[in-house]
Amino acid sequence: MRVLIAEDSALFREGLHRLLVEAGHEVIATVADADSLLAAVDRDLPDLAVIDVRMPPTMTDDGARAAGRLRERYPSLPMLLLSQHVETRHSTALVASGGFGYLLKDRVLRVDDFLDAARRVAEGGSALDPEVVRTLLAPSRSDDPLTALTERERDVLALVAEGRSNASVAAHLVLTERTVETHMRGIFRKLGIAEDADQHRRVLAVLAYMRDGMVGQRPDTSR
Repeated sequence: MRVLIAEDSALFREGLHRLLVEAGHEVIATVADADSLLAAVDRDLPDLAVIDVRMPPTMTDDGARAAGRLRERYPSLPMLLLSQHVETRHSTALVASGGFGYLLKDRVLRVDDFLDAARRVAEGGSALDPEVVRTLLAPSRSDDPLTALTERERDVLALVAEGRSNASVAAHLVLTERTVETHMRGIFRKLGIAEDADQHRRVLAVLAYMRDGMVGQRPDTSR
């Protein structure tokens, strides 16, 4: 996999570079600001772009805004955003487009999780940090379709939004896969999503309903 890294911290950038190379991937470029990111992608389109949300020139959301521009230029470019804190302003549209991941930087320290997320995103899937999912999944208003979901359906949806398969969701919540499938059918019905859509598109459609806010804790496996 050919990877481009956009990260302004030299130490973190070098760490990502070494981690990816040791995992057998090729890092084709490392850049430290949003303008250089755009130029590097235009010059040599990677298989995956790993992008820090906050980069020069303003050190606010330059990386996220650059990711939005890249999505317009290269709709199929897989992108994995990294951030110190959850910032969702530009995330919803990107999540709904596929081939997108958003992890908190602490997640990179869990090497296997990070590499698995990078692989899923590069293959066109999704990989969202649980904290990002919690921030995005809360209903924003009383008539939001998400309010129709049961607590267990919300648990299932949160785990699916992280990029987990039905089998992984079932194992995490100590359920059968058939039960998870039943919950997913209920979620799609309540959100008005066609059940005959393929799995990838259905999950992306669900993620498109995400809104700003905070929702409780990580799904409780004891229920």
